[in-house]
Amino acid sequence: MSDKKTLAVIFGGRSGEHEVSLMSARSVLAVLDPAKYEVVQIGVTPAGEWLCGDRVIDHFEAQDYTPLSPVVLLPEPADGRLFQVIGGRLETVARLDVVFPLIHGTYGEDGTLQGLLEMADVAYVGGGVLASSVAMDKCLFKDVMRANGIPVVDSLLFTRKQLEQNYDQVLAEIEQTLPYPVFVKPANLGSSVGITRCASRSCLFEGLLDAARFDRRILVERGVDAREIEVSVLGNEDPIASLPGEIQPQEEFYTYSAKYLSNTSLLIIPAELDAATAEQIRQAAIAAYKAVDGAGMARVDFLLDRGTGAFYLGEMNTIPGFTSISMYAKLWEASGITYTDLIDRLVELALDRKHDRDLTVRTYRRDE
Repeated sequence: MSDKKTLAVIFGGRSGEHEVSLMSARSVLAVLDPAKYEVVQIGVTPAGEWLCGDRVIDHFEAQDYTPLSPVVLLPEPADGRLFQVIGGRLETVARLDVVFPLIHGTYGEDGTLQGLLEMADVAYVGGGVLASSVAMDKCLFKDVMRANGIPVVDSLLFTRKQLEQNYDQVLAEIEQTLPYPVFVKPANLGSSVGITRCASRSCLFEGLLDAARFDRRILVERGVDAREIEVSVLGNEDPIASLPGEIQPQEEFYTYSAKYLSNTSLLIIPAELDAATAEQIRQAAIAAYKAVDGAGMARVDFLLDRGTGAFYLGEMNTIPGFTSISMYAKLWEASGITYTDLIDRLVELALDRKHDRDLTVRTYRRDE
């Protein structure tokens, strides 16, 4: 019998990071070994429809979905079966051994997709429901970090309703609590979508409006004159951390354009840090990962204050970018793990996590 695993790569999604997801998927699909994996491509349209067929990634990049067919993964154990909808009936397309979610942002990285995969009883790459949902919400994640003694930047949380009811009160509270500049961010999004650096009240007002377009929870964070340091984490129960790397954006901050379009940001690997600071940051990354019950992978981002030398944990990405210029794989390559080996390890970690889940008893009888 063949040892090949049927690996489903899911990409696209109903998120502001749809295009980034396609870039990540393209990079991963290019390195998957056909001797090891039978690859099934599943694209999720911006409207949320799951589609399958030949060369799905090509059709998604062209935004031409007509040659593809709707598929569904049922929220119940079905031996990993992916179904195609034909004439109102469900027919098996494939039996999936492992799913590799590459949907960044909402409905992919926030625990919702992970919940479906848990109910379907399928192995999948990356963090579970808890890690995904906590890490996705920047405000909740900060609270968990504070509870674990991991330093984070001062911030405030507002909801879209609060803004709509009294913008003046929100603006006044921010100005009384945090000095300019501040960063305004959607709490549940990544890739710098919806982020604004604000140095005045007028900019702050516009930044709040923009962030509220992408999420009902808005984070306002004290600006720090800082170096941007990133660490990759890999593993389940005993995670390891890569060498730290540094991002030097050539724009005002590490914007969406700087990450994916302009190709002008400098990636310095390893970051130029003294040994003690580098190790402190690596250990903080592992501690944060464990605090949210991380699994498989995460990229942990830090701010290193240029004036004081203090570091702050910024955020954790449980489905980090896998594009050709993304830091997650580059940091592991510098740490001795090639891109191809990294994918193999992530699949192994997914299967190991599934085995661990299968040891859990799901029934209870009082007379036992």
